[in-house]
Amino acid sequence: MQGAINVVLSSQLALERRLTTIADNVANANTTGFRATEIKFDEVLANAGDTRVSFVDEGTDFLSNENGGLRNTGSEFDFAVRGDAWFQIESPTGPVLTRDGRFTMTQTGELVNIDGYPVLDPGGAPIQLDPAAGAPFAGQDGNLTQNGTPIGAIGLFTADLTQGYARQGSLGVIPTVPAEPAVDRAGVGVVQGYLEESNVNPVAEMSRLIMVSRAFENASASMRSTEDTLREAIKTLGSGR
Repeated sequence: MQGAINVVLSSQLALERRLTTIADNVANANTTGFRATEIKFDEVLANAGDTRVSFVDEGTDFLSNENGGLRNTGSEFDFAVRGDAWFQIESPTGPVLTRDGRFTMTQTGELVNIDGYPVLDPGGAPIQLDPAAGAPFAGQDGNLTQNGTPIGAIGLFTADLTQGYARQGSLGVIPTVPAEPAVDRAGVGVVQGYLEESNVNPVAEMSRLIMVSRAFENASASMRSTEDTLREAIKTLGSGR
């Protein structure tokens, strides 16, 4: 009986975490460059006497690598990543990977993101433009020119996020393993005048939210039923003494 309660508790913990993940995805369905969070659960077996009891583990988060759609903005300071790579910005807490390419140029010529943090080049240094030369032109490889003069490059980076990562608010992600420049990688590049939309499918996520909510309610009902049965068994055994 106690094993059944533990199994249901395990299920509820997993479902609660899944609900939190889905809710976060839905909340960021319109966040530029957002990558949806998925979660994988594995079965855990425990021996309870002669019985093998099946539990579910706490789950492992990972990011969906599906690209979001590209939206044409026409702005010379909007950029999108083509392929499996990231921009990198320098936040107050360190480098952050992002797919949000809403950039602008400061009065001193520094290329910054929407929060004012420097955009980094392939070497990890802030990109410095000529403030008197107007908006830059970006080639598909990320190289920047102003009035035909090479001035730098937007860095594109890759990281093994399966080794772990942390969300940095709405900015992007910080990988556990440091990111590396994406050099000569086929299918990776920069598209100017476009922004990548979130890769969250709101309709699919809402459907999952309903399904997981119902599963959580069923698990709660099962827990109450098991507790009632256990309570009645205790009363019966107690009255027989």
